[in-house]
Amino acid sequence: MAMILYQDQFIDREQAKVDIEDRGYQFGDGIYEAMMVYSGRIFLLEPHMKRLERSARELSLSLPYSVGHLTENIKKLIELNNLEDGVVYFQITRGAAPRQHFFPDNTPTVITGSVSVRTRDLTSRPKGIKACLADDIRWLRCDIKTLNLLGNVLAKQKAHVSGAGEAILHRESTVTEGSSSNVFIVKNGQLVTHPADHFILNGITRLFVFDLAKQLDIPYVERKFTVDELLDADEVFITSTSNEVNPVLQIDDQIINNGKQGPISERLIAAFDAEVERIRSFALS
Repeated sequence: MAMILYQDQFIDREQAKVDIEDRGYQFGDGIYEAMMVYSGRIFLLEPHMKRLERSARELSLSLPYSVGHLTENIKKLIELNNLEDGVVYFQITRGAAPRQHFFPDNTPTVITGSVSVRTRDLTSRPKGIKACLADDIRWLRCDIKTLNLLGNVLAKQKAHVSGAGEAILHRESTVTEGSSSNVFIVKNGQLVTHPADHFILNGITRLFVFDLAKQLDIPYVERKFTVDELLDADEVFITSTSNEVNPVLQIDDQIINNGKQGPISERLIAAFDAEVERIRSFALS
């Protein structure tokens, strides 16, 4: 039976209940993180927790207990569920209070966490994905990892019904990010991605790709780029916790790099895989 984290306790999933007036349920008033687990170890734990703290500050949301204690609870949750490879998800809401838009006083925040099994599928990755373009209709604080995801959901649904794996968002002619990923293009050997401002989420895998690029001597720049530049790129790939580094080989009707994974993407993927294997070997030692 699956165990979940509720506040500071571990309970059976069937016992979990959400109050009808929980502000996360009624307003999306909360934050979350999702982290990959490889061989029982959390990947890129520290930057995820730092981003959680930032999201909480931006929303004036109090954490129910310290990040250190939360980290120990998440590790315990993984252990209780015997999770080897998968995802650990947790969220913090402003808690339950009579429905009113302004913040309630002295309402305890509510934290919940769960895990799911997910096995890495390395065979499909060289084939890449198809993406579609979609207007970025989201609010102007996309840098906060909040529970407000309806704009993202609508874009992802557009991708789903069109047979695409991701929707690449744009505000007028400027590409921002994917519905659940960051977007990189490669032009003349250089990585280009939108700067980390209020229009995108500063993805943890995005930041890790910068580290990999430095190790591999691949130049990169954070700057705005257009839809035309996207469609004319030598390579395109997306990054996210669940997608890792995933090539985009078609955008709507436009084929990218003759429908093949490019050399820069290939090097970054190999370096990413090597780090995952290092984590696995460390877990087994």
